Amino acid sequence: MMKLILFSLLMSVCAVVAFAQTPQAPQTKLKVGDLAPDFSLSDTTGNKVKLSDFRGKKNVVLAFYVLAFTGG
Repeated sequence: MMKLILFSLLMSVCAVVAFAQTPQAPQTKLKVGDLAPDFSLSDTTGNKVKLSDFRGKKNVVLAFYVLAFTGG
């Protein structure tokens, strides 16, 4: 019985900690169909590229994979 109580307490604490560490989604005024705001990232060779570098020249697809390539 004591093990069950300790296990329940541990699970409750883990749930609270996990909830507290969950990042909140940023607030935005973007709507479906709006142009993506400009941003820059490093390419596979370490060079900085901006989204605006491609505007009007190439099609760009933005794909977001939640928790991809993470241990979570």
